[in-house]
Amino acid sequence: MSPIGVQLLIEDHHVVIDNGIVQVTISNPEGIVTGIRYNGLDNVLEILNNESDRGYWDVVWSALDGSGKTGLFEVIKATSFKVIAESEQLVEISFSRPWDPSLKGKLVPLNIDKRFILVRGCSGFYTYAIYEHLGSQEWQAFSLAETRVAFKLRKDKFHYMAVSDDRRRYMPLPDDRSPGRGQPLAYPEAVLLVDPVEPEFKGEVDDKYQYTCENRNLMVHGWISNDPPIGFWQITPSDEFRTGGPLKQNLCSHVGPTCLAVFVGAHYAGDDLVPKFGQGEAWKKVFGPVFIYLNSVMDGEDPLTLWDDAKTQMMIEVKSWPYSFPASEDFPKSNQRGNICGKLLVRDRFVQDNDMPTNGAYVGLAQPGEVGSWQRECKDYQFWTKTDENGVFSITNIRTGNYNIYAWVPGFIGDYRNDDAITITAGCDINVGTLVYEPPRSGPTLWDIGIPDRSAAEFFVPDPNPQYVNKLFLDQPQKQYGLWEQYGELYPDGDLIFTIGDSDYSKDWFYAQVPRRRKDKSYEGTTWQIKFKLENIQQTATYTLRIALAGASLAELQVRVNDRNKVRPLFTTGLIGRDNAIPRHGIHGLYWLYTVEVLGSLLVKEEKGDIIFYFTQPRSQSPFQAIMYDYIRLEGPKSDVPN
Repeated sequence: MSPIGVQLLIEDHHVVIDNGIVQVTISNPEGIVTGIRYNGLDNVLEILNNESDRGYWDVVWSALDGSGKTGLFEVIKATSFKVIAESEQLVEISFSRPWDPSLKGKLVPLNIDKRFILVRGCSGFYTYAIYEHLGSQEWQAFSLAETRVAFKLRKDKFHYMAVSDDRRRYMPLPDDRSPGRGQPLAYPEAVLLVDPVEPEFKGEVDDKYQYTCENRNLMVHGWISNDPPIGFWQITPSDEFRTGGPLKQNLCSHVGPTCLAVFVGAHYAGDDLVPKFGQGEAWKKVFGPVFIYLNSVMDGEDPLTLWDDAKTQMMIEVKSWPYSFPASEDFPKSNQRGNICGKLLVRDRFVQDNDMPTNGAYVGLAQPGEVGSWQRECKDYQFWTKTDENGVFSITNIRTGNYNIYAWVPGFIGDYRNDDAITITAGCDINVGTLVYEPPRSGPTLWDIGIPDRSAAEFFVPDPNPQYVNKLFLDQPQKQYGLWEQYGELYPDGDLIFTIGDSDYSKDWFYAQVPRRRKDKSYEGTTWQIKFKLENIQQTATYTLRIALAGASLAELQVRVNDRNKVRPLFTTGLIGRDNAIPRHGIHGLYWLYTVEVLGSLLVKEEKGDIIFYFTQPRSQSPFQAIMYDYIRLEGPKSDVPN
């Protein structure tokens, strides 16, 4: 415990909170963090930046009233300061900004209340915000493409970044991305370092999207300074306020040095994960609290051990959730929340006669909706956990309200959703009993390709072009730049042909069906073939082709049988997806599942006795119009279903 209590100093243009360990300076009344003093360093934030460009909450929004105002970036600048709580144990302060119709088209139509909390003896501070759109017709319709907290650290101090155990390193300087030192590649975020300040980075690619993480793994990340030896970390103790569920991918830390906490974002999903609010639609949400943690080592100790300490602190914060100290009534404490538990089994009689426990299945509560709607839900709260080896699950500290139970099980296609909504009340402990998921299935597996895990990671990921390597990812090739161009190198004239029984999907199925680059540098659509043999075909029976996609970006999948030139395909997805995961080094975007019924009479053998499925992705205006597959399965006739 710090020998001194928390102190609050209110000045004309700044507010200072200090507990003897960390001192935080915030602009008054804007609520921008202008300074963080720690361990002898007067300011860990970039002192070369304007005060408004150091530590801030921001939004990207668009008006939905036909005015044409879209993609508006706004740093949230409050207009009112208030002390919420003040004692030696804790100080909580508020920086708020109301909205009214006179501000239409100028500011995002939200009442925003930003909060900062400093606790006695705590080596860091907390921040959260309450966003509200009132249910009055004067309140403008809008969409919210992004909201986050951003911190920009001193580039002369913070050079080592860590986002996970296998993604941490000394990083290039922001100057290395500037003209003359860096060469922009296919999009502005990716830069080839041609003359970096530190020669060791020469020839590498820097791209902030190489460091994105899924929500389920994005709990702590940040930066380390060697002189003085201190760490700056952003800790997110709960996913409940982040959109899109556990698989949603977000930016975190990247060259700047920048450290982000993203709450709403369209990356790796597109417009499906941009919340849209109608005129006068009532909505309120609390984002955070997140914890900004600072740590240090004694002289002579290795500063890189600060990462291990940050992970330990993250676990402490997770166990402390929900925090008891935020003053806002909109943030419910533990005794104002509820809990559920139960067991999830899988029933697939073509795999096993008995119901199977779901070890490692994801079970969650989200707003009532259609099957699988949780991955596109972006207005409210979600609560997730994983089942144990017996399929048992428990979800605690759930906000009150009505929810569906959703689940998905690695190793099986599709999504589970319970039919009846669950009502969570304060203090409730609900045992939902045994839930049984019956994944889509019509008949026995005749053949399959891949692993049903919502990712294309099991497929062939090529080695990167030696000209565009990031040395950190030599063992994680899917994070390397330019892999989409490798398809044309591997298949310069014809397309991929996969023969069931002979081909190996880890070697012979490219991780993404991308357009092929022609010699004139234009692109063309591609048609992949799946060749297989089938005996004793039932001409009048229906076979079922299941196609699970791990991602799609302005793409289309057409399926034809035996005749690749047939004008009308047997099946088409139509134009789908805006996840843009390929250039952002993602191995998945949003999940799509399709069922294609194939009459036995269509399964006519071609020459050499093969039947051929043609998978065509015709869209090719951009090299990034592509599909990533998760899993493909052909099932026998429905009449073969066992009792």
